[in-house]
Amino acid sequence: MTASRDPDALIRRAGRPDPEFDQHFLVDDRVLDRIPTYAEAFDCSHVLEVGAGTGALTDRLLAVAGHVTAVERDADYAEFLREEFADEIAAGDLTVLQGDALDVDLPEFSCSVSNLPYGVSSEVTFRLLPEGEPLVLMYQLEFAERMAAEPGTSDYGRLSVAAQHYADVELVETVPAEAFDPQPRVQSAVVRLTPRAPDYEVGDEAFFLDFVKALFTQRRKTTRNAIRNTAHISGLSDADAVVDAVDESVLDQRPGNLDPATFAALANVALGIERGGGR
Repeated sequence: MTASRDPDALIRRAGRPDPEFDQHFLVDDRVLDRIPTYAEAFDCSHVLEVGAGTGALTDRLLAVAGHVTAVERDADYAEFLREEFADEIAAGDLTVLQGDALDVDLPEFSCSVSNLPYGVSSEVTFRLLPEGEPLVLMYQLEFAERMAAEPGTSDYGRLSVAAQHYADVELVETVPAEAFDPQPRVQSAVVRLTPRAPDYEVGDEAFFLDFVKALFTQRRKTTRNAIRNTAHISGLSDADAVVDAVDESVLDQRPGNLDPATFAALANVALGIERGGGR
C-alpha cells in the first residue's frame, strides 16, 4: 500500500492556508487516518469531499473509495489538487471541482466524507442531507453537539430537529484545535449521519422546517405562546385556530422539550388549517 501524503508537506507545496478565509486544514495523521473508517459501513463507490484544501483527506479517501469528487472553492488550491493528484485524475479515480459547494452542480454520490469550512457548515449540511446519502462531516464541536442533542437538553434546538429529521446523528470523535493548521479557536468533532426515514409523516417538509425554526425563536415560552408569537415567521394566518386544535399537554410545554415527532404533528395541524382543513 502506498504511504499517505504528509499533510504538512502538502501545505508547504500548496501555500499557507488563510484563517480569514475559513481555511483550517487537518494535519494530524492519526485523525486523518481514522476519518475514512467512520464510513466503512457505507457505500464508498463515489465519495464526495467538500472543502478539499491541499488534499490530505482526499489522499486517504482515494485509498478506500472507488471514485472521489473533491470540491474546493479556492482556485489556487483547486489547481494545486489537479497538479498534485494528476496521476489519480488521469486514472479516473479523482475529479476536482473548483467552486462554492453551495453553488456548483454536485454529482451523484454514494456518501460524503468532508472537513467542512465551518462558516458554511450548516448550509452545506442541509444541501447534502436531503440527498439521502450517508455523511461523515467535521464541524465545530458546539455545532456537532447541537446536531446530536436530545429533547429537554440545553443544546437541543431547531438544528437538532432538522438534522434528526433526515438521519441518525452520532458524534464519533472530538478533535482538538492542535490537529489543524492554522489552529481554530474551538474544538472540532466528527459527526456520522446515517440517513433514514423519520417515524412520522410531514405534510410539507419546507413548512415543517420553517415551523420548527419559528417556534425555537421563542424557546423559553410555552408552545402555546410560541405559536401565537411567531405567526409572522411561520406564515400562519390564524395562529389561534392552531392553538385551539392542539392538546393542552403539548401547548403547556416549551419547544425545547418537544421531540421531532411532536413538532411534525403540530406542523401538520397548522398546515391543515392553513389549507382549509378547519379547526
